Amino acid sequence: MSKFTTGEIAKLCGVTVRTVQYYDTRGILVPAELSEGGRRLYSENDLKRMKIICFLRDLGLPLDSISQMLSEEDPGSVISLLLEQQEKALREEISEKQERLEKLEALRHDLKDVEAVSFESIGDIAYTMMNKKKLWKMRAVMLLTGIPVTLLQWAAIILWITRGWWWLFVLWAVIAIPWGIVVSKYYYDHTAYLCPQCHTVFTPTFKEMFFARHTPSTRKLTCTSCGHHGFCVEVAKEEKA
Repeated sequence: MSKFTTGEIAKLCGVTVRTVQYYDTRGILVPAELSEGGRRLYSENDLKRMKIICFLRDLGLPLDSISQMLSEEDPGSVISLLLEQQEKALREEISEKQERLEKLEALRHDLKDVEAVSFESIGDIAYTMMNKKKLWKMRAVMLLTGIPVTLLQWAAIILWITRGWWWLFVLWAVIAIPWGIVVSKYYYDHTAYLCPQCHTVFTPTFKEMFFARHTPSTRKLTCTSCGHHGFCVEVAKEEKA
């Protein structure tokens, strides 16, 4: 039967000699015998064991888990659990890194629209990115409540034209007007604006906000803090403690 020195087994498994020695001190890979000169000699079974250890390490399993697995008389009783835990941990890590990647891409994209990049401008972008979920939630509420009203409007118009049911359009108006007032108040109460000049989050008057020129994400307003008049970024209003 073949015998392998520390250097040979390290080379065959693609690791360093120090790694093999470390596994020895941890009791994970103990040499089959010692030569007369005190050199560690590993058997073919040790080589197979080392390859299994390297494979499990490549999967990201910690040494403590591998040691536990190899010490079991029936490793099948724990290997499934350990692999399941490792899979869960890797998926969480992938999810976290994917989220970081998306934030990085969004930051790079938003910085293209910034004339002079500064810590303040990066802070503004970071604030709006962290605030997006709240803003989307608020807009989703408005959209979901508006769908039935819109459907009723189109049904009322079609039936008025085809069947002369004008009263259905009146019913829509009776519903739509109060809905418009309520949703406008809801929108105003849940939004604020980020001034690109002084980087302050402020709330304009309802009248100014309602009649201001706007894009899907900005409105042309006057900052209540520095007086700057221009397009300000829409953000979700922070809840009061």
